[in-house]
Amino acid sequence: MGIFTGNDKKMLREFFKKSEHNFHDIEKEIDEFLVDLQSEYEENSYVVNEFNELVDELREKLQPSDAKRLMDFSSRILRVRRCARKGVEALRELSRDQHKITRETLRDYEEYLHFR
Repeated sequence: MGIFTGNDKKMLREFFKKSEHNFHDIEKEIDEFLVDLQSEYEENSYVVNEFNELVDELREKLQPSDAKRLMDFSSRILRVRRCARKGVEALRELSRDQHKITRETLRDYEEYLHFR
């Protein structure tokens, strides 16, 4: 004797299909964000190095107080780059985790409910 009636199985199959569709939509969206963020990061990663070269050139020509302000600003720019890199890494982890959860959940559906 089965646990589920025919109507229950039909509802569960529909829920499974809807969940599968939603999982894949979320994965696709996260992956698109990750690709965009990675490409933006890579396109702009050289800017900090160029800025630091400019700072080194200008530092000699500035008053000590202005040079200090410029060096402080340069260190803040480095923190922005680290933050951007951490954002890319976090989104990469989120993408990996979402893929893993999707596979596990869909496998559970198939295993326990004998779909497909």
